[in-house]
Amino acid sequence: MAELVGNLLVAQSGGPTAVINSSLAGVIQEAGHHDCIEEIYGGANGILGILNEELVDINDEKAKTIQGLRYTPSAALGTCRYKIDFKKKPEKAAKDMDRLFEVFQAHNIRYFFYIGGNDSQDTSHKIHEEAVKRGYEMRVIGVPKTIDNDLPFTDSCPGYGSVIKYAGATVMEVGIDVGSMATDDGSCCIVEVMGRSAGWIAAGTVLAKRGNPANPPHIILLPEIQYDIDAVMAKIKETVSTYGFCVMVVGEGIRDKNGEEIGADKTRLDSFGHPVLAGAAEKIKEYVQGKLNTKTRTVLLGYAQRAAEHFASLTDANNSFACGEAAVRAAVNGQSGFMVKIVRNTEGGTLKWSTDLQELGTVANVEHFVPRDWVSEDGLLPNEKFVEYARPLIEGEVKFPLEGGLPKYVTLEKSKVEKKLPPRS
Repeated sequence: MAELVGNLLVAQSGGPTAVINSSLAGVIQEAGHHDCIEEIYGGANGILGILNEELVDINDEKAKTIQGLRYTPSAALGTCRYKIDFKKKPEKAAKDMDRLFEVFQAHNIRYFFYIGGNDSQDTSHKIHEEAVKRGYEMRVIGVPKTIDNDLPFTDSCPGYGSVIKYAGATVMEVGIDVGSMATDDGSCCIVEVMGRSAGWIAAGTVLAKRGNPANPPHIILLPEIQYDIDAVMAKIKETVSTYGFCVMVVGEGIRDKNGEEIGADKTRLDSFGHPVLAGAAEKIKEYVQGKLNTKTRTVLLGYAQRAAEHFASLTDANNSFACGEAAVRAAVNGQSGFMVKIVRNTEGGTLKWSTDLQELGTVANVEHFVPRDWVSEDGLLPNEKFVEYARPLIEGEVKFPLEGGLPKYVTLEKSKVEKKLPPRS
């Protein structure tokens, strides 16, 4: 195999996570070990920035700053939610692809890495196929990222271990607070987490129970299961009667017995055409107060759950960094059209993590859901099978410097690479 000499371009996409920059650091630091990679560029704000030829010169960054990415949350290069959609917008998608390859050629990009979730892996797959079709020699590797944990074939997705570590701890703390305030009438608290149609984040908060039925969360509702609201109300009533209070966690995409998303606002659509989700907890609150006349509060974790680097999982951060490293090694060794995946090995009784490759064509736009046999028969709590899966993902704490009692995170300088093309039309 002939050595491929040229420049590297890496970009980030979709919702940020506490450890997405660990993958970025892995790509950058591994790239520095290979002479065939001449310049290292970053795409400002994902594929959208690349279309606008907004490239960042990573070589201008200080080594200490790159190292600091390993403990800095959010997307250091900036991100976007932009889909190259050949099915719904074929003419626009074709135009976008032409522009991308103009940028790749103008800057001699021979290695491309896209850090992101389902739609990002689809974009990586399309770019790889287009490179092959055009006869443009470039190696494309997708790097997994999503707190939703819904990418198939990988044991887990970078970002997931950290989000459930934070969410689990938050539910534990909220539960202690609510329990201490319990009155004769009882009370209910509903915590809403992200995840859309996958319940991995909500399910992960079961770790806060630590095997004790009395510990919150008492009920967890997952989008994978259709719920009879009356049955849920009966369980809340039973829980309040038993413990004096009830803490419930709901995934933002939970559905009723008819399969309708309880929290969907169909009058507002996101950039991918999905109804905006942010209201499941409030809707359940209305049911509880209306049917049970029980004092109820809601907690919406929102952006905090995906940005909580101060309580990130070291296991998650290390696996994220390893995915970035593995992507570069695979590309330098001649691979293209793959996503890096995390592999769990428990042979010999000792847990070890490693990486492997999965063809992008089998990953793109495929969602991986919580298995039904990992949830109790009534659908109201994940079982021990889930706990056994999730517990190792939250192990360890990320170390970071402090300044004035707060984390001292890093920021990239983002020196712009000189543009060589006319503005995008």
